[in-house]
Amino acid sequence: MQAKPGMSRRKFMSQSALGVVACVLAESAAGQSTAARKKPNVLFVLADQWRAQACGYAGDPNLVGMTPHLDQLASESVNLVNAISNCPVCTPYRACLMTGQYPLTHGLFLNDLCLSTEAVSIAQAYNQAGYDTGIIGKWHLDGHGRSAYIPKERRQGFEYWKVLECTHNYNQSHYYDNDDTTRKTWPGYDVFAQTKDAQSYIRARSQAGKPFMLVLSWGPPHNPYETAPESYRALFPKGKIVQRPNVTGDSRTALAGYYAHIAALDKSLGELLQTLDERGLRENTIVVFTSDHGDMLGSQGMIRKQKPWDEAVRVPFLLRYPQVHKGGRKLEFPIGTPDIMPTLLGLCGIAIPDTVEGSDFSAIFAGATEPQDHAALIECPSPFGEWTRAKGGREYRGLRTKRYTYVRDLQGPWLMYDNEQDPYQMKNLINDPEHAALQQSLDTRLQAMLKSRKDTFERGETYIAQRGYKVDPHGTVVYQN
Repeated sequence: MQAKPGMSRRKFMSQSALGVVACVLAESAAGQSTAARKKPNVLFVLADQWRAQACGYAGDPNLVGMTPHLDQLASESVNLVNAISNCPVCTPYRACLMTGQYPLTHGLFLNDLCLSTEAVSIAQAYNQAGYDTGIIGKWHLDGHGRSAYIPKERRQGFEYWKVLECTHNYNQSHYYDNDDTTRKTWPGYDVFAQTKDAQSYIRARSQAGKPFMLVLSWGPPHNPYETAPESYRALFPKGKIVQRPNVTGDSRTALAGYYAHIAALDKSLGELLQTLDERGLRENTIVVFTSDHGDMLGSQGMIRKQKPWDEAVRVPFLLRYPQVHKGGRKLEFPIGTPDIMPTLLGLCGIAIPDTVEGSDFSAIFAGATEPQDHAALIECPSPFGEWTRAKGGREYRGLRTKRYTYVRDLQGPWLMYDNEQDPYQMKNLINDPEHAALQQSLDTRLQAMLKSRKDTFERGETYIAQRGYKVDPHGTVVYQN
C-alpha cells in the first residue's frame, strides 16, 4: 500500500494499520459465532507513578514472586518495554491520553489545569462508534479544585462516572457518582473499592449488545508510601529492600511503601482479570495496564517525576488482546503517550479523529514489523512543583530511542546515555569526543522533530503567558481542595 498524494503520514499509517488488523481479525474469526466477532471491549487500567522498572516480570528483585497477577498478564500480553511518558507528570500525561495530542497542543503542561473540549476525546471517539464508556477513580483534568464536583460538560464524553479530580488520601478517598453532586466516600483502601465497582460495571455490561470502554484510574502507588494496607506493608521490611545501583542515599523506607502499594494493586488486577474470565470476555477484551509516569525514588539523587531519566519517563505497558496476538511478545520501539489513543482506536477498527497527533501502531500489535529507528519525544515545557528551578528544575526537550536517551536544555546539549551499555544511566556521554558523531546525529533528529512540531523551545514563562495561566512564583498552578 502506498500513500496517496497529499495524505499525511499519520493518516496513511492509520489506514494501513486498520487494513492489517481487519485481516487478522477476519482470519481469527473464521468459524466463530457472530457474538465472538463483535467489536472488542477495552479495559484500560491506569496506575499513578508506577515506573517500568518496578515490576516482577521486569526483574525488580523486590517484586519477584510478589506480583503474580501482573506477571501472568505480562506472559499473555504484548509488552512495550520502552513505553514512554512524553511529559512525565500527572495532568500532562492524562491530557495526552485523552486527546492523542502533545502538551503544547492541548496546553496542559502543568498540573491542575482544565482540559478544553476542542479536541475529540478518546471517550467521544468510542461513544461515536457505539460503545458504552466509563471512568472510575482519578481524573486530574478539571482544574476547578481537587475535591470539586465536575459537571457533565467537562467529562470529555465519559458516560459512567465515579470520579474525583485528585486525592492521595487512599484510606479516606472521596468521589462523585455520575450526576449526584453529593460527595461520597470509597470504603477502606480506595483501590479495592474502585476495583469492585469496575467489576460490577463489567458484569452489568457482559450481556449487553454494546461493547464498552472502561478506564480504571488508581491513585497508588503514588506517594504517600506509608499508607498501603498493613498486611501489604508487612511484606516489604525496609531491611530487605534492594536499591537500584544509581540510588544515592537511603530510599528504602519510601521504596518499601511503594512496593506495598504495588502488591495491593496486583491483588486488584487479578480480581479484574478473573471477572473478565468469569463473564466469558477474555478473548474479546483489550486489556491495557500502564501508568502515567514513574518516580525517581533516589535514583540520580532525585525523587518524583518531570525529570528526563528512565525512572521517571519509562512506564509499564502491557496490552492483551488474544484475538490479535499471542502472549509473551516484547516490542522495543518507544511508544509515546499521544500514540495510545490512535493505537487503541485502530485495534477496534474505529476511525481516528483529525485532532489526534499521535501515531496508530495497531498493525504492530497485530504482527507487523516494529519500526527499528523510532524515537519518542520527551519534554518538560515548564518545570514546577517538586522540580522548581530552585530545586534544579529546567525546561528540556529530548528523544528516547530503543537504545539512546538524548536531551537538551535551554543552554544546549545536556544528557546522552547509551541505555543498552549503561542501563542505569550513570555515564553522561555529552561532549565525549568518542561519541561526537552520535551526539550530532541525535541532535539533528531532535531538531527535526521539534521543527515538525513547530516547537521553538522557549522558557516556560512564555507558554504560561501565551495561555494566560495564573501561577505562583514557582510556576505552579495554585489549586484548592
